[in-house]
Amino acid sequence: MEQAIVHSQGQVEGQQLADFSDLVDRAKDYLSRGEVANTKRAYDGDMKRFREWCEASGVQSLPAAPETVFLYLTHRADSCKVSTLVRMLASISVAHKGAGFPTPTSDGRIQELLASIKRVKGTAPIKKAAATVDRLKPMVAAQREDLKGKRNRAILLVGFAGAFRRSELVALDFADLEFRPGEGVLITLRRSKTDQEGKGETKEIDYGAQESTCPVKALRIWLDAAGITSGPVFRSFDIHGCLQPRRLTAQSVALVVKAAAKEAKLDPSLFSGHSLRSGFCTTAGGKGMLSRTIRKQTGHKGDAMVERYIEEGSRFQENFSRMAGL
Repeated sequence: MEQAIVHSQGQVEGQQLADFSDLVDRAKDYLSRGEVANTKRAYDGDMKRFREWCEASGVQSLPAAPETVFLYLTHRADSCKVSTLVRMLASISVAHKGAGFPTPTSDGRIQELLASIKRVKGTAPIKKAAATVDRLKPMVAAQREDLKGKRNRAILLVGFAGAFRRSELVALDFADLEFRPGEGVLITLRRSKTDQEGKGETKEIDYGAQESTCPVKALRIWLDAAGITSGPVFRSFDIHGCLQPRRLTAQSVALVVKAAAKEAKLDPSLFSGHSLRSGFCTTAGGKGMLSRTIRKQTGHKGDAMVERYIEEGSRFQENFSRMAGL
């Protein structure tokens, strides 16, 4: 690919980039780090599985023939959700475009097969349960009083009250917290799913009505007990139960939520790391909180998703059976 340097005078001319190799490497680093990490991992995983299948089948993976992708899609159809299949095709397409090859996934036969799979399997997502207040309270109460229990209690309450995505929750550092006596805690979110440029936003979490479920007090108790004054807020434990300096992974938040649901005698398979965020939205909607107020905490850019949560939270507020006298 021909490279060009744009001079300050506005002239563009082709040049060898041998003298600029360091800058080229740094540019690649910025581009790589700027990608959404979870998406990149998913795409890499999809291509790894595709390459392994192609090698086992004796066919070429890059560039791949449309017939190869057609057969691979058929191979994965029974074991994957529709959303996974769609992402899988996107991964193959991105890999081909990145390598300078035409994408095989635009072939009409592949799109027709995908449409048929969608009709057979359906595309309605399997919704996870929202950790609404009535579910969250027993989950919090079930936590032990040891150090890990204090951490998990803080994760549950702060994750709910701040409507955090799990990736946002584990990214928090002590420097992002500003405790305000009598008010609550201000939490600076340096980067989020909808803020990839890192402009940042601040969330306010106020004191709860009950000490046992107050997110501010739970956070303060965890930090003091763990002796955390810098670095990651939420950290992992080793197999011996010793606190580690490294931060939790996003998947760990999901495991904490599922374990808490099980301890509260709820079905853990119905819960995920997103249950805390959806629990806030559903609870707020059921309490009549305005969409713009909910968006202020969640960071949603539009009303469409928030309105779905409001509808879910207020589903039985106007009950026809009761109104009709049944």
